[in-house]
Amino acid sequence: MSTCVVGTGDWEADTIPLEKIFEAAEEWRRIVGAIDRPWLVWHVSDRWSWVQQLLILHVGWTPVVGRDPAAPIPTLAPGSVFVDFNARFGFSKMWLHFVIEFSWLFCKDRLAFWHSDLLCRLSTMERLAEIFESLRPGELAAVEETGGIRNWLRWKRHRYWELVGCQTNEASRSHWETGTGWWRHFAFHPNCPDAAERERRRSYYWDHGTGIMYWKRRYGGRVRDIPLKLVAEGHCTSIGNPRYRFTWGSPARKDLTVDLDANYQIETVCRRLGIESLLALYDREVKRV
Repeated sequence: MSTCVVGTGDWEADTIPLEKIFEAAEEWRRIVGAIDRPWLVWHVSDRWSWVQQLLILHVGWTPVVGRDPAAPIPTLAPGSVFVDFNARFGFSKMWLHFVIEFSWLFCKDRLAFWHSDLLCRLSTMERLAEIFESLRPGELAAVEETGGIRNWLRWKRHRYWELVGCQTNEASRSHWETGTGWWRHFAFHPNCPDAAERERRRSYYWDHGTGIMYWKRRYGGRVRDIPLKLVAEGHCTSIGNPRYRFTWGSPARKDLTVDLDANYQIETVCRRLGIESLLALYDREVKRV
């Protein structure tokens, strides 16, 4: 069962009037709305988000930097923009899921996004940018997550993962109108059609992105699959890492503002991916200030 924290994007926990979210999105639009190719960075650690920004700039997109409330104000690379997505809410915990759910309200055309703990080779970034730029209105690109062989036939547990992805405004709006989308417990979405449909949805997996899979299968949503193997080598996660240690003792209390640097050395990761020069720019240009 999930922890019901509104800022993480959870319809079961939601107590925020929708009008407040729409008003906040209008403020986000004033900053982001004119940007042709925005790519969301969720800042938890300065050097990690710095490298992510440079990777995004390398492929000609614009880093739009938000942050975990526990993280300090990020260092911005030239060409990046910062948005205080939490300004109207004051959540103690806020995840990118809260924001991407409403991208149709504040983006010009589409929004790319990825996890705070993902870095990529330059060639991988170029491939991702090609996919994202080729999306047609109404399409979404994301990583399919079926939970491995043990869940292959348990299709109600299948979902799309926001590890890295991009959605057009038309797709995002369709998520809203059909009551699906990225938030947890999509059965409780305010646009769920009726009680019978809510009961049907309650039998599905509760986590983020299950609503996206449901959107594809029940409503004919168009999703371009991003192969996990394309980006897996740069995903610095607890998944499949038996040595990963959670600062506060369990995955349910994961805090990437501490856990990421405690479990991975960014120098080693960047060297393995051939992007150590991007980190060197931080050490040379930022640390000396």
